[in-house]
Amino acid sequence: MGGHSPEDIKKETRTYILVFVALAALTVVTVGISYLDLNTGAAVTLAMIIAVAKGSLVALFFMHLISEEKLIYAVLLLTVFFFAVLMFMPAENYLDDVGQRFTMEGVGHPEGGGH
Repeated sequence: MGGHSPEDIKKETRTYILVFVALAALTVVTVGISYLDLNTGAAVTLAMIIAVAKGSLVALFFMHLISEEKLIYAVLLLTVFFFAVLMFMPAENYLDDVGQRFTMEGVGHPEGGGH
């Protein structure tokens, strides 16, 4: 972390203001994307990319992760990896079942003894 001289404070304040402006701009872009005529997948993908960028800015600057040791980045990457795995597990299960229709035929009836 920097010192506490007036120049250091001005520099840090300027960084926070720039990050705030970037976050505000990305929020405006997110709202703008919602008005575009995109399919759901494209809209969600763009929104997630912007959300990751905004989250990264907050983590790096407001949570001061930018000045952390390399170990914290390894832990962070591991967390992102497991988050992605957990997010895509239900999607994989859903994609396996796409095109298959569920029916109640044969449910609750013993084999050979139905109506």
